[in-house]
Amino acid sequence: MKIEPLVSPSTAELKAALQSCETARSGGKPTRLVECAFGDFTSVARGKLVHADDFTGMGGCRAPSVVMGLTLTAGEPEAVFGPLLPDSYDDMHLVPDLRTLSARPGRPGELTVLCEPTGALRSATGMVDASAYSPRAALRAVLARLDAAGLQALVAPELELFLLDRDAQARLSAARAHGGSLTRERACEALSLERLSHFEAYFDELYAACDLLGIPVNGHAHESALSQYEVNFRHGEPLAQADAVFRFKRLAREIAARHGYLCSFAPKPFLDEPGTGMHWHFSVQRQAADWPHLFAEPAGADSAALAHFVGGLQRAAPAAMAFFSPHDMGYDRIALSNASPSHASWGHEDRSLAFRIPASGASARRIENRLPGGDANPYLTVAATLGLGLLGLQAAEPPMDDSDELLRLPRSLPTALDALHASQALRELLGDPLVNAFIAIKRHEHAERAALAQPREQWDLTHLLELG
Repeated sequence: MKIEPLVSPSTAELKAALQSCETARSGGKPTRLVECAFGDFTSVARGKLVHADDFTGMGGCRAPSVVMGLTLTAGEPEAVFGPLLPDSYDDMHLVPDLRTLSARPGRPGELTVLCEPTGALRSATGMVDASAYSPRAALRAVLARLDAAGLQALVAPELELFLLDRDAQARLSAARAHGGSLTRERACEALSLERLSHFEAYFDELYAACDLLGIPVNGHAHESALSQYEVNFRHGEPLAQADAVFRFKRLAREIAARHGYLCSFAPKPFLDEPGTGMHWHFSVQRQAADWPHLFAEPAGADSAALAHFVGGLQRAAPAAMAFFSPHDMGYDRIALSNASPSHASWGHEDRSLAFRIPASGASARRIENRLPGGDANPYLTVAATLGLGLLGLQAAEPPMDDSDELLRLPRSLPTALDALHASQALRELLGDPLVNAFIAIKRHEHAERAALAQPREQWDLTHLLELG
């Protein structure tokens, strides 16, 4: 598997893109600053604000490679720096994908664009291009495989989130709608429109920012846990949808902070409440075919290809759980399951299944991956799901029976990381540099957390709650 670095736009293309955004904005105010953003393994938005002239002059901007190897707590694992990434923190070039260039919500005269790192970096095994560590670049590589097979995909995510208050003693409670006399939710008000109305100002601002950035939100509701909400997205092209989720999580947190409370995608903030999922719906289409819908026959029956896609997912699910549940807290979501799958099971309609086939017509037949938690990286989640499903298709893998012990999912992060380390399928799809760096970072985080007297309180609720 070779990840091709993103091609740098020419100076003329950069200037034309800036001019187009300026023209689209009311009044055509000149751009002063451009935000160059990219995601690390935790999908925290990192990058720089640079002057528009520097942005066009440099074709993006530069950033130190250290940010690709940091843990959630800004740790620098010895297993990463030196063996995998340069311990001298060599610079990378952040190449903008101009398809993602947009006005920055709430910041007149500023634009934002998603970038990918490129440039040769030193490692113990030789020179490696920075793109080999990029989750976004890895997804592009999987989509190139899909295209080479004459296929394309549509995906639609569903994101759950919590709106919370945290007091001086770090105790969590349901958020109170600030600025009024509205009461705090005391028990779960699932699908309550009345409770939802208390946070209309927050969701109004969030939707307006999503519209500006082209994030295809499609509605929201109160979910089945105290202070938990779900936001649905319309279906779209996989890379654009992963970009949308990456941007959405940041927006949701930033706007909540302005409203006086905390938005969290952490997988299990309350042990006695349902966890936070990031469910993805996947459909696959044949290119240039009279009947393009791969997962169903024209008469409506499931196709053999759907079963093979599921078979590929099932066989590598224990290893993929390292991506779907990348922090220790996520395994509380599995152990204390509430509609969170504990086995790589599949079937129709049942929401306890890992790979659910929702009721649908033949042209809308799809597979819902219900394994990812809210803290999963969207690029790695989509890349792993589509890549493993494609391998299943190509090998005509049969689906596994629910009684098969191999379907049992890991109950801890170290077990999932061991499975990922041994997974030839995911190494083939994502590349050894990315897989090795991801494992080293997550093992460091696990050891750091395990050394604490109160791991959940001192690590999960201190760090993951706000950054997952």
